[in-house]
Amino acid sequence: MQIKIFTILIISIGIVASLPATPQTSPAFTPTGSMNTGRAGHTATLLADGTVLVAGGWRAGNTAEIYDPETKKFTPTGAMTTQRWWPTATLLKDGRVLVAGGLRIASAEIYDPSTGTFEPTGNMNAVRYGHAATLLPNGKVLIAGGLFDTSSDLGLASAELYDPSTGIFTLTSNMRFAQFSPTATLLPDGKVLLASGPDRYGTFRRHTTI
Repeated sequence: MQIKIFTILIISIGIVASLPATPQTSPAFTPTGSMNTGRAGHTATLLADGTVLVAGGWRAGNTAEIYDPETKKFTPTGAMTTQRWWPTATLLKDGRVLVAGGLRIASAEIYDPSTGTFEPTGNMNAVRYGHAATLLPNGKVLIAGGLFDTSSDLGLASAELYDPSTGIFTLTSNMRFAQFSPTATLLPDGKVLLASGPDRYGTFRRHTTI
């Protein structure tokens, strides 16, 4: 009996030892193509065709470019109507992109991937940058919070809705608190959670708003 048990143990150990080792992989960053223009405070928007629109930013003027994941290259596209630092860019339901605001700017424009050009649209009701922009289920875009400019430490509590069918921004209810650079998350019930963001430049809060 002891000999049989010993034999079984040896066979079992041999089977385990012969199994190939599972390769261990870990996430990693790899270099890709370089942008044509250095920029900071810009936007990056995934387009319907899988390419990425990169627009605006500090020291980038009114330039924009397209990144193609297949070729790993950035290609210049049409210029924006004005230079923008820290705007928002929102992919609309029809595949176009709304680029709104920026430092000391209330204007907005639309990028059309089919033509590679930007065209002006209606102006926001407030100059704002560092704001949030969220595409709603009805196709409109909620613009909320932000800051007037760097010379003012007062954040904005105002919010407005952009209607792509009319190209008009309309004021909606104010948030309970001013919020600069908040996050905005569309919830399953269609509401939007706006979280944190300082109410004054450099004064951080724990505010959340629905």
